[in-house]
Formats: sequence, C-alpha cells, structure tokens
Amino acid sequence: MTEILPSYVNGQWWTPDGAAAASATEVRDASTGEVVARVSTEGLDLGAALEYARTVGQRSLGALTFHQRAVLLKQMALALTERKAELYELSVRTGATKQDSWVDIDGGIGVLFNYSGKGRREMPNAKVYVDGAVENLSKDGSFLGRHIYTRLPGVAVQINAFNFPVWGSLEKFAPAFLAGMPTLVKPATPTGYLAEAFVRILVESGLLPEGSLQLVSGSVPDLFDHLRLGDLVAFTGSASTAERLRAHDSVQTGGVRFTSETDSINASVLGTDAVPGTPEFDAYVKQLVVEMTSKAGQKCTAIRRAVVPAASVDAVIDAVRARIQERVVLGDPRAEGVTMGPLASVAQREEVLRQVGKLEAAGGEIVVGSKDAPSVMQSDGASGATSDGAFVAPMLLRFADASSPALHEVEAFGPVASIVGYDTVDDAVRLVARGGGSLVTSVATHDPEVAVALAGGIAAYNGRVLFLDRDDARSSTGHGSPLPNLVHGGPGRAGGGEELGGIRAVLHHMQRTAVQGSPEMLTALTGVWHPGATSRPGGEHPFRKSLAELRIGDQVVSKSRTVTLEDIETFANFTGDTFYAHMDEAAAAANPFFPGRVAHGYLLVSWAAGLFVDAAPGPVLANYGLENLRFITPVSPGDSIRVELTAKEISPRETDEYGEVRWDAVLKNQNDEIVATYDVLTLVAKEQAPQPA
Repeated sequence: MTEILPSYVNGQWWTPDGAAAASATEVRDASTGEVVARVSTEGLDLGAALEYARTVGQRSLGALTFHQRAVLLKQMALALTERKAELYELSVRTGATKQDSWVDIDGGIGVLFNYSGKGRREMPNAKVYVDGAVENLSKDGSFLGRHIYTRLPGVAVQINAFNFPVWGSLEKFAPAFLAGMPTLVKPATPTGYLAEAFVRILVESGLLPEGSLQLVSGSVPDLFDHLRLGDLVAFTGSASTAERLRAHDSVQTGGVRFTSETDSINASVLGTDAVPGTPEFDAYVKQLVVEMTSKAGQKCTAIRRAVVPAASVDAVIDAVRARIQERVVLGDPRAEGVTMGPLASVAQREEVLRQVGKLEAAGGEIVVGSKDAPSVMQSDGASGATSDGAFVAPMLLRFADASSPALHEVEAFGPVASIVGYDTVDDAVRLVARGGGSLVTSVATHDPEVAVALAGGIAAYNGRVLFLDRDDARSSTGHGSPLPNLVHGGPGRAGGGEELGGIRAVLHHMQRTAVQGSPEMLTALTGVWHPGATSRPGGEHPFRKSLAELRIGDQVVSKSRTVTLEDIETFANFTGDTFYAHMDEAAAAANPFFPGRVAHGYLLVSWAAGLFVDAAPGPVLANYGLENLRFITPVSPGDSIRVELTAKEISPRETDEYGEVRWDAVLKNQNDEIVATYDVLTLVAKEQAPQPA
C-alpha cells in the first residue's frame, strides 16, 4: 500500500501521473511508523467530478424511489459485511483496537441498515415526501396548500475527520443517498486509506447507481470555488476550520448549504445523590474511563470535563486511577490483550501534548497519567517505550478553579479529560454552559428531581443529553455513541448542525416547498388523494383490485344505516363501555358536547367497516390499523350514517408481493354532516391471486 492512494471520480479510479506523484504525502502506521500509503490529488479536475455528480449522479438516483434507494442501502450493508475482515485488517494500522474498529466499521454498516429500514417504514415508495397536514386556503375547499420535500439538485460534499473513516462517511452518505442526492467523500489524509477500502468494496459490488458516490483521496484546496446553489457541504473537524469554510462566498452569498460538527468540550455530570458506593457512581467512573480510552479519546463526543460534587472529586480521581490501572493496556492493537491503541499519527500526538500543556499552564494538575512517553506493548508482546508510534497515556487533570477559561475552551483530542468540583446543581448547570455548546452531556443520577433540574438548565446547550442510572446502565449505549435514529450535532461551538436523527437527516438533503393549488393539482404533485380531487365511485369494488389495478381516487360509497337506542345499549353492554353519554339521557344532555344520549364513536367505526368492506377473499390481505381518527358530529338515536372510502395513497413494497394502501374514510350523517374522519391502512397484493380451476 505504498503506492499513491487512488481517488474514485467520474466513474473510474484515478491517480496522479509520475511527476505529480513525486510530491505525494506519506501516511504512516500509527503504531510502527511504517509508511502505509502516499496521497496526492495533483492534477485532479475537481470541478469535473462535481459536475459528474450533478448530472450523471442526479439522473441515476432520480430514477429511483425512496424505497428503491432504501433497498440498495441494505444490499450495500450486506456487501460491506461480507468483506469487513479486509476493513478490520486495515483499521489496525490507524491505531484502532478491535473494539475501536467495531465502533467504526460495524457502526457504519449499522447506519446503512438503519436508514434502509427507516426509509421503507417511514417514507413513501415515491420521489416526493409530504410534510404535515393539508392546509385549506379557501372556504369551499377548492384552494389548498401543502408542504413537500424534493431532493436538492446538486452534490453532497463530505469533509470528514480522521477518527472515524468508515462510520463518519457512511453516517452522512446513507441519508444523502436515501434523499436521492449524490455524494463526494473527502476523507482525512491520515486514515483515508480505510475510506478508500470501503468505497472500493461498494464499487466492486456493482450496487452503486452511476455517479452516486465519488471519493477524493487527498487535499481539495479549490473545492469551494466549484460549489454552487443546490450543493451541500457536511463538515466534521475543528471549529476554526469550519468558520473559515463557512466564510467562503459560495456559502455566504452563493446558496451552498453548510453544516458542521466540530470541537465539543463535552461534560459528564455526577449527580449530588450519586455518592461513592452507589450504582450511579460506579457507572459514572466506568463511562468516564471508556470515553477517555475508546479510540484513544479521539472522539468528538468524548468526555472532556468531569463535573462532580466537590465532596466526591477525590473519590472519582482514585476510582478512575484504579480502573485505568486494572483495565487499560496501552500498545499496538495487533498485540493480544491491548485495549487502547495509539493516536492516529505522530503529529496528532504532538498536538495533544501541546494542548495538555495549555491546560497545565491554566491551572490543571495531572492527577492520573503523565505526558512522558509511556511503556507500551509491541506487536510481538514485548513492552517498552517507542518513538515511532503515536502513543499517549490516559490523563486526568484536576482544576481547583472552576472558572478557568482553558478548562471550558481547550480540547486535547486524545485520552485526556479534566475534573472539576461543583457545590450546587445550579453551579453544575453553569459549568456545562461554559462549554459554549456541546454535542452531548451525560448525567449520572437516580434522583428525578436532580435530573429535571439539570435538564432544564443544560438541554439548550447540547444536542443530546444522556441520563445514566442503575436502571439503564447495562443497556445504555453510552455517552459517546451517536445513534442513527437520534440527532447527532449540537449548538454553538459544536457547529450548530444536526446529522443523523432518522428521517430528519434525509430531509437535510432536500428542499421544503409550500405548494398551493386545487385538490386535483395537489393530488398530482404529491401522489396523495385530496378531498375535492377526482374520485371514481361505483363500478368494481376497490377491494377487488390488486395494486396493479387500483388507482388513487378509486372510491366506494356505502348505503346508509340507521342507529337505534337498542343498538347503543347492546354495544354498551357487550363491550362494557357504559359511559354516561351513551346510557344516561339527563347526564348526557347536561354535557355541553351532546344533545342527549349518543352512539359510541367505536360503534360507528365498527359499523363503517361493515358498510364498506367486501367480505370475499381477494387482493386485500389485512387491515393493519387506523390513523388520525377524529369524531366530529355526535350521532343520536334515529340518525343514520354512511361511509365514503377513497384510495388515498398506494405504496408497493419493493421486496414483497404486497404493499400498503391508505384509504380516506369519511362518515357522514343523513344531513351530509361529517361525523368522523380517519385513515384506514390495508395490505394489498400486487397481483390478483390465481383462481382455482
């Protein structure tokens, strides 16, 4: 791997020519210093790669629905799973232990699986995503408004950090791909060879729609000069770099969307009730050590400030020291028994030690660990110091002065945390807020009052808050683990962005637009039937139609059925629902909502099913629920009801022989007043079943 690391652009692998290759940057093994690869983009036409994404990539992804893209994400996850041993083998060279690699590699693959599932469950099998309810903009219902999301017309550019070369890319790629937006990945140079490996696997799988994923291995100095309206940049790295990029004209005036996830001086608060000997104290110490040593502390979500009651500071320090001595083995991840590897590079090691020096100069005292070159386990099992590897021992610094600016502003991006005491919950809130905005703060407490008080004060300063106690300590995914179904990001210093968060992340890559028009026009634009649009009552019952035959607007209008007092009493006695509004005339009449005794709402919904259903076996396989049920007008004995049931939305499943149909159900009385509205959800076969001979 000492050759030039290739880029994948314009549908092919690219490397610079011989003259340009001479000045390539060397990338070294984090443990041994051995050259792993060389990196250069000299001569790469970045503008052409971006245009390839905007044209070829947009066209290939635009031909697919959300569900079709979701299925491809699952297939990509399976392809990576089959060859992940190759990724693990390379990951060791970044300094990652097996556990570190699991977080990065399996975590990234898990994001693909997660978004595949969410895309098929929570998005339509369509190309437009409808947001929220319809807005009636006229008295007669002839003019409506609705919000829709459509994909951005450009390219999603990733600028990634060195610490998670697989997960960091896939957690951005998955939602962009699901939205239908092509991606260009620019990994950090020290670990870019691992990103190149997973991209190569996906390319060789043949699953990538043309132009949907490109990789640039190396620097991109003129990147922003080629960006334009419709493009999006997702940056992970330092706050200073993010601010410089955000100031570019393409972002300030050119309309390029820019989101960032940056430095974060995350805190972990030990509750006042979590004294030594409690499960919460033990869970706090365990989590703190994990966050200091996982990925050698090279995580944007790692704990940088341990905020503990003043009376417990010494106890926490002693417990952290003991746990590190007992559990942490520093060395080359290839050696058996190593639990913490080196930093990603020697340059990163020097930067971490420089930042520790700043913390010391500001009053921090190293109470666990040392800046001295540590004794480490070599790949052959021998122990000793090494000058070739990027090793730093775990360090905990104590601050007597909680107001020291450095405590809340300086981040040593390695196995380093600081501890500081607080007197009251209000003090703890102020210390957390001094971080200037964080990705995550965790709180170890079993006292709901402490949790509520802290949450009310710190939530606005964090993208995520984890509450840790004896009930969830074993099942918790931990302080430093972003999950694809929850927001990953944070305000202020943390960048102000939101990655992940389920379908929210998909919508970041789309434009929300308010569309206005007639029911007919909105039905055409959204693929969802709107009242007032063309409906087709009569003819063959819609329940006799397969998905191949059913059309939006197909409708059945039932006969009427009269409600009697005997019906109401029978239903009440049969179900046990003898609520006074159904059984006591005087009490019901005294209720401001009822004219007297009225029919049960669920009686009417049950009758409605009997009025619209076609009982014989057919394409409708199952009713799997009701949504948005509202009771509008009471029904008294002697009133009659009828049902209008209209095919509202049709979503075939890509991998099954059936799909979902959403039906618009409206119950009306003899005066044509709306009694109830709701959606009926059914599973319907794609094709008619063969008839027996």
